[in-house]
Amino acid sequence: MIRLYGFPLSNYFNKVKFILLEHGIAFEEVAAGFGQDEATLARSPLGKVPYIETDAGPLCESQVIVDYLASAHPDKPIFAADPYQAAKERELATFIDLHLELVARDLYKQAFFGGTVTDYTKSRVEKLLTRHVAGFARIAKFAPYVAGPAFSIADVCAFVSLPLVGLATKAVYGRDFLLDAGIDWKTHGKTIGERPAAQKVTADRLAYMEAQKRG
Repeated sequence: MIRLYGFPLSNYFNKVKFILLEHGIAFEEVAAGFGQDEATLARSPLGKVPYIETDAGPLCESQVIVDYLASAHPDKPIFAADPYQAAKERELATFIDLHLELVARDLYKQAFFGGTVTDYTKSRVEKLLTRHVAGFARIAKFAPYVAGPAFSIADVCAFVSLPLVGLATKAVYGRDFLLDAGIDWKTHGKTIGERPAAQKVTADRLAYMEAQKRG
C-alpha cells in the first residue's frame, strides 16, 4: 500500500491526497512535516512534503507522484486517454504549480502569517504574477473545468492552490490578481468542492487548523 507523508495545510500534499481519494487508490496517510533528519532525507532529499513510499521505494514532488500513480494504475483515468489532451492537463497543472502558486508563495509571510515582505519582493512578485496570470488566462478554459468539459488534474491543482494566490494578492496588494483577470476561482472552487474527495480534503484541513489552534 502507498504511504503518503505530509500534513493537511500543505496544498501539494492535498493535491496528491485528492487524486488518491478521487480515484479510489488505497493509501495510508502518515503525519510528517518538513525535516532534515536522515529518515526524512532518505525519502525526500530536500526534506519537503509530500512524499510517498511505495513497494519499490520512495518518491517526492507532487507532480512526479501523480504521474507515478497514473502509470501504476492505468485503469484509473487520472489523465485523459488522448495524449494531447493529457499533455494539456499537465501543462495547466504545471502552470498553476510553478508559475502562479510558487511565485505567490513569496507573499504568504505577509498575507497569512502576520509578517512583512520587502518592497522589492512585492514589486518583483507583482511583475511576475501579472504576466503569469495573463498567460494562464490564455490557456485555461473553465468550461466548466480548467482544461475544458472534463475534470482533470488541473482542477485539483486549481482547487488547492488558486485560493492561496487570490487571497495572497488581495491581502498584499488590495486586489485579487486572478479575479481581475477574469479567472473566477471562487465559482470553480465551489464546483470542485462538491466532489467527495474535495470535501474530505477540506474537512481534514479545517480539522487540522482547529487542532493547531487548540495547541
